[in-house]
Amino acid sequence: HHNMKAINNNGKITVYSGVPQSFTSSQGVHLNAPNMTEEELKNAGLFDVVISQDYDERIHDLGEIYWVPEQTVFKKDLIDKTWPETLDELKAKRINNFKTIINIELQKTDWYIIRNADNSDAVPEDIQTARADLRTQSATVEDEINALTTKKEVVLYDFPNI
Repeated sequence: HHNMKAINNNGKITVYSGVPQSFTSSQGVHLNAPNMTEEELKNAGLFDVVISQDYDERIHDLGEIYWVPEQTVFKKDLIDKTWPETLDELKAKRINNFKTIINIELQKTDWYIIRNADNSDAVPEDIQTARADLRTQSATVEDEINALTTKKEVVLYDFPNI
């Protein structure tokens, strides 16, 4: 988001993710815009779009773009997201997401367990330990998420690396 640019042509603001290859201003079409200087871009009406560095798409939406004359930039304000789910529903969703990750990891070694059930071949100790660790981690994450008190905390909770 840090290099977004925008131009206002007769009240219609066009936003670009960076300097576009070409753009149209009141002066006409500008080709090969990436080779223009910052000054030339500004003179043509292409200005930076400023978004707070606190922006986190997990918890913020962006407001409508607007012009800030004294800074000669366009801006988009952060709007705190609201979630239709209840706190408990959000918690359940995040916990289920993590359990899915854990289950995918467990599936990688399920064949040891199945082989053991089929013909009593021993499950290697490191595999047993790894599987127990995954279950412990799952329980820990569940406890940690359940202990959170706001929707924002639940959404921002980072799963541990597995």
